[in-house]
Amino acid sequence: MKNKSYIGISFIILVFGIWVANELRVKFSKSDLLVMGTVPKFSLLNQNNKKITDKDYLGKVYVVEFFFTTCPTICPIMNQNMLLLQEEFYGNPNFGIASISIDSYTDTVEVLKEHAVFLGIKNFNWHLLTGDKTYVFNLAEKGFKLNAGADENEPGGLYHSGLFALIDMQGKIRCRKDSFNNPIFFYDGLEESGIKAIKEDIKKLLKE
Repeated sequence: MKNKSYIGISFIILVFGIWVANELRVKFSKSDLLVMGTVPKFSLLNQNNKKITDKDYLGKVYVVEFFFTTCPTICPIMNQNMLLLQEEFYGNPNFGIASISIDSYTDTVEVLKEHAVFLGIKNFNWHLLTGDKTYVFNLAEKGFKLNAGADENEPGGLYHSGLFALIDMQGKIRCRKDSFNNPIFFYDGLEESGIKAIKEDIKKLLKE
């Protein structure tokens, strides 16, 4: 009887050890998402007149977009898709959003505060950010490699990308591969397929 008891206890210990090892492997394993570089340093004011830097997002998975509140074209679509991300990850303190305005003249702290209320922003890690126009243009173009600038021929006198950048908890820009095994770099912030993809990849990064 004692031998059977020892065998039973040993089996339980073995199973428990395998389970623990598997849990640790999942917890500390990296996803299949590519690392495309380090997020550029930035320092901007949010809708609550608080300075927010790239360091404030460390330890969080977050999405970056460039927009402006009076945009008559793609920004409303991008904002609505960000709301879908807010809903998907609502209550998770490790998820955030950085919506950076390219129109500092119009998008003051007060205007961004009103826009946050208008959109229904509930995630305290979703910051609407504003700063010097040239600084933001450089941040977009040279830092994130996303188009943004002034053009009087464009609606609203400004142009910007409709793409979202995905950042991991260590401040690395991440992305998946396309069907040809090439990095996509950024996620389409206007199409349902892009939002579906970024939701899936946010979940992967939250587990890393």
